[in-house]
Amino acid sequence: MNISSLPTNLAKRLRIVVVGAGMTGVTAARTLSHQGHDVVVVDKARGPGGRMSTRRNADMRFDHGAQYFTARDPHFLRHIVAWQERGLVRVWDARIATIGDRDSSNKSQSTERFVAVPGMSAICSELVRELADCRFNWTVRKLKQLENGWILTSDEGEALECDVLVMTTPPEQARKLLTDPEVDELISGVEMMPCWALMLVLAEPLFAEYDAAFVNQGPLSWVSNQCSRPERPAANAWVLHASPEWSSLHLEKSADEVRDWLLEAARELPLSQPFTVESAVAHRWRYALAREPLHCGAIWLGPKNLALAGDWCNGSRVEGAFLSGIAAADQIIAAHYQKT
Repeated sequence: MNISSLPTNLAKRLRIVVVGAGMTGVTAARTLSHQGHDVVVVDKARGPGGRMSTRRNADMRFDHGAQYFTARDPHFLRHIVAWQERGLVRVWDARIATIGDRDSSNKSQSTERFVAVPGMSAICSELVRELADCRFNWTVRKLKQLENGWILTSDEGEALECDVLVMTTPPEQARKLLTDPEVDELISGVEMMPCWALMLVLAEPLFAEYDAAFVNQGPLSWVSNQCSRPERPAANAWVLHASPEWSSLHLEKSADEVRDWLLEAARELPLSQPFTVESAVAHRWRYALAREPLHCGAIWLGPKNLALAGDWCNGSRVEGAFLSGIAAADQIIAAHYQKT
């Protein structure tokens, strides 16, 4: 059911809590809020974005999670156009190489890539500003299902009661908090793979003629020059992503060990030039990408007043995260409309 065809003055305003302020969570929250419901968003981080976060280090900005996004769905494309008009999104015309056996050259040249400005977190930050109640540094410690809703308790002992709960966390975290056999059965097959990211500031460019590269050999899977992106500082700031397989093998290693290994891998890349490191920081994304994502949009458990959503529900990618948030909101509004 399309929410645009439904009246906004429904008989009862639902109290809804959305767990997670990444793209899925803030999209669902904004849609539900626009339909007249009371929405609270909670997130354990200091700000919005999830894997679209931007790491700041002095004057540097690093898109150390999601690197860019593409668009195929007409609904998502319309939003991109609107974001472009508001100055939130620009096209990234990157010179991208492919290193290794698998040939991504056609994909590299033909795909239109978008980035948020001045950092990837800008879209989520803008959507959050439209919401009445977003609480950061709010870690869900306990969930309790009521007869007609939920109670959430934070690490600090603060309690939130709601009619509907929307979980946009990675599936492993959702299962741990919900401890529900039906939820386990639905999502236990979704495995989230990790990613070690390395944020570098170099005295010299890593590549002479390319802004980024898909890497299909060794520990690395992706390398990107941050200053090639629109409205970024003009500095030799680079983000390197390790492959899911390498990241899994070294998941519990220290950040310093990972930093040294990935620096060595960068020096060994065929296109790399000799470089001097000014700073290097490793960050672990424990739940970065679904090995085999679902393609259901979102999961709505009506009798439990519970929605599960995220990019892992909808084919991964930023576009999938956005559409999953829309799907979760649609399902909640449609179910509520049928009751009223």
